[in-house]
Amino acid sequence: MARVFFMLDEIQKAGSDFDSALASANEVKALADLRVRYFGRKGGLIPALFGQLKDVPKEQKKEVGDALNKLRDRIESALKEKSDRATADESARKTSRDTIDVTLPARMPHLGNLHPITLVRQEMEKIFREMGYSVDPGPEIETDWYNFESLNFTPDHPARDTQDTFFVDVPGMLLRTHTSNVQIRSMEQTKPPLKVISCGRVYRRDEITMRRSPMFHQAEAILVDKGIHIGHMRATLEYFVRKIFGGDPKFRLRPSFFPFTEPSAELDMSCLFCNGNGCGTCSQTGWMEILGCGMVHPQVLRNVAIDPEEWSGFAFGMGIDRVAMLTYDIPNIRTLFENDLRVLQQF
Repeated sequence: MARVFFMLDEIQKAGSDFDSALASANEVKALADLRVRYFGRKGGLIPALFGQLKDVPKEQKKEVGDALNKLRDRIESALKEKSDRATADESARKTSRDTIDVTLPARMPHLGNLHPITLVRQEMEKIFREMGYSVDPGPEIETDWYNFESLNFTPDHPARDTQDTFFVDVPGMLLRTHTSNVQIRSMEQTKPPLKVISCGRVYRRDEITMRRSPMFHQAEAILVDKGIHIGHMRATLEYFVRKIFGGDPKFRLRPSFFPFTEPSAELDMSCLFCNGNGCGTCSQTGWMEILGCGMVHPQVLRNVAIDPEEWSGFAFGMGIDRVAMLTYDIPNIRTLFENDLRVLQQF
């Protein structure tokens, strides 16, 4: 009798354990493992229990056998029902993954954004086109003649020291240090009158800081015609600065020096951030340096076979990166070149 009670307790415990295991088995594989655990030929719990029937007294075998048969049938039925349901669910998920629902709205493609430097360059070119200027980006790899000597940078000229140059493997060739090379090429290709603006990359051996970079962008413009004087230059620059920055700022010209212009000047405008009252951005001066300019040097005109007695002109250049930083209130030039999508997506 003790053996009967022991077997019935095992059968009851096996049923309870199965119910708990079935509740936590929700995947097809987990249910298959559960089936092996209870019906596997080697080590399966149900076959093992049936194997113990031989030790049960003959008069109690029917009671124990009935209990075992009911447990087996219940486990088989429960496993089949849940396995069929899990298989159907898995098949539905796979079909859903592999099927395109044509009724769903289309996914919008991820579109890129124009870089702030590109936006400023395009705006500059647009303003000067409206004033009748043509656009010529010019070559970035240049000869010493076009980059320096034709612009009055003689081989021993001290101004060369301020433009530490990247030279390439081809003798006499370099990466341009400014877009002023387009002045010479434009005057060679087109006899005056002419009006040209050039926007593009330039290169100097500078350390990367908040305000400087070994690769940056410049815009340079030149106008040559008869009777051009410094008043034309100032009027052109004031019109351009008001168009690019907006508002009604004040202006001033400060004497400066560039080998290819005479006289030369720096154009300052009242600070955009404090309206000329003085702040940290303008170092409490109320003024911001915008660009360098001047009347084209007579020797530069002679270098391209233009008679300075008959023709005159002005030229000016500015950093596009600096204009972009002022326009979009970007304090660090490195932000413009890091390709951080969180920044670029704002424009």
